[in-house]
Amino acid sequence: MRAAAACGTHGPGQLNKKIDESSAVEDRRAAAARPGTGPRITWKRLIPCLVLLAGLVAFFALGLDDYVTVEALRDNREALLAFVERHGVLAGLVYMLIYATAIAICVPGGVVMTMAGGFLFGVKLATVYVVIAATLGATVLFVIVKHALGDTVRARVRPWLGRMEDGFNRDAFSYLLSLRLFAVFPFWAVNLVPAFLGVRLGTYVAATLIGIIPATFIFAGVGNGLGAILDAGETPDLAIITEPEVLLPIAGLAVLALLPVAYRRYKRGRGEAPRRG
Repeated sequence: MRAAAACGTHGPGQLNKKIDESSAVEDRRAAAARPGTGPRITWKRLIPCLVLLAGLVAFFALGLDDYVTVEALRDNREALLAFVERHGVLAGLVYMLIYATAIAICVPGGVVMTMAGGFLFGVKLATVYVVIAATLGATVLFVIVKHALGDTVRARVRPWLGRMEDGFNRDAFSYLLSLRLFAVFPFWAVNLVPAFLGVRLGTYVAATLIGIIPATFIFAGVGNGLGAILDAGETPDLAIITEPEVLLPIAGLAVLALLPVAYRRYKRGRGEAPRRG
């Protein structure tokens, strides 16, 4: 009786509508689960990416790359130091804005800009400025690319990279921290790849913020002594990062960052569930 009443209440039209809605939901779920599919890339979603690309093109078209050199820093050192002396806080803000923008549009020359920070502000202030600015710029790039292309690219490459994606995301913080500490790959590449692997924003920001501190401190230190190097008519040794006394401690930190991954794999191999926390 209740079933009959229910049928009488809804009527054939409403029942057909419910069936159609259920079918549509199932179709969307099936499409999402089908390899090689994903959200369509629209012009509206691509606009922020195009803005970043336009910024990169304009950077080279206007010849601004000529200013991201040690020679440009040498030629303009007096004017830059005078500006920092007169407008300390403002100079720091301008420096961070330029640095963050450069990272967001993938401008090369991060090492020189970090050295310039050490030269102008000293090691400690430069490290703080660079870490904040680089993290901000990298996060802007990550968010824009992930929103515009992340889901689509991830869906298309999942049939080939599915296991790698799952493994990376399971221990995303450790992997990202290790990549940031031991800069084997270009900074811009490490900024982009996590966006295609579905890494969480909080994980990305934390690993970036912590992981770039050691190398930043080293190059800011080189920049802090840049005045004496330039006065002597010499050029700074950018290969200092590859010196054993510098490289080995950083490599050690990168290995330490992967210890949680090794521990969890060891536990899984023994059939034990690793504790989270």
